[in-house]
Amino acid sequence: MAINKPRTEFALALNQICSEHGIEPEVAISSIKEAMLAAYRRDFGVDEEKEYEVTLNQDTGESRILAYPLEDAEKKTDVTPPGFGRIAAQVAKQVLLQKIREAEKKAVLSEYSKRIGTLVSGMVLRFDGPNIVIDIGRTEAILLPLEQIRQEHYHLNQKLTFLIKEIAETGKGEQVIVSRADPGLVEALFKREVPEVSSGAVEIKAIAREPGNRTKIAVFSRQTGVDPVGSCVGQKGVRVQAVIEELNEKIDIIQYSDDPKRFIVAALSPAENIEVDFDEKNLSAVARAPEDQLSLAIGKEGQNVRLAAKLTGFKIDIQAKDAPMPKDETKPAKPAKPKAAKKAATKKPKSKKP
Repeated sequence: MAINKPRTEFALALNQICSEHGIEPEVAISSIKEAMLAAYRRDFGVDEEKEYEVTLNQDTGESRILAYPLEDAEKKTDVTPPGFGRIAAQVAKQVLLQKIREAEKKAVLSEYSKRIGTLVSGMVLRFDGPNIVIDIGRTEAILLPLEQIRQEHYHLNQKLTFLIKEIAETGKGEQVIVSRADPGLVEALFKREVPEVSSGAVEIKAIAREPGNRTKIAVFSRQTGVDPVGSCVGQKGVRVQAVIEELNEKIDIIQYSDDPKRFIVAALSPAENIEVDFDEKNLSAVARAPEDQLSLAIGKEGQNVRLAAKLTGFKIDIQAKDAPMPKDETKPAKPAKPKAAKKAATKKPKSKKP
């Protein structure tokens, strides 16, 4: 009849810690052995002509250092120094704490990986070179330079809304990367502010953004009777104003169209009375605007037409409406008609009456 041995305090503690934090006991034991051997090498030195290994009793926690010649693993001798048990206990504690931290970080990263593309509230915690460390609740996130808005001046304890962009490998291991500059932040804010967008009744088809300055967003209704632009603007502009205040940038909301001509005309708003000729094969277009709408169509430093091009995917050339049409070099020139003077020269002179 087998007799069940009572579990020791070490075994109970090890299993409880591993169970609570999702750590495999075998992994913990292996890591403890490696750390003990490193501590032995550091404190007591080693014979380069020998191999060393650690034995650890998983029930009692008793550990031993064994050494043997390089070519003969059968001749193992116990070289455990006096007092090594105390060192081993400290090492085991440190390793378990490290494993707990790793397990907790892994669980947190797993949670945030499921939230990529969504919003998170955060507070500026500290500056790490060009990077900014953000407190987002259960962990710290990194705001990289490319994800920052140049016009924003960040300061300690500043509270902002961020987009959870990705989980990325950095010099400090895997970390949550957040963004203030990504176009996805605009989309996520509209999902928060506009029920029709979050429900899918209104779809955001395209976003063109110059962070901190201006954004154009093309929307499309998937439900009969729903005005996509009106839904995003909201009564008295309350919905879009909430997004504008969060980003501190101008936002143009336009209606998406499958017809490139209509889409380009809408994308060039607020300019009006635009005429468009486009080449769908080469994704290029010529837009002609009245003289009084030309500067609006182009925008300050070309921003309006630049964003319209990003939004539609067409290279857009803005011209005044009275500009001459570009010549089509492939068509043969029509022969010139003879001048009236030449025709007159061929007529017979009238005879004079006597």
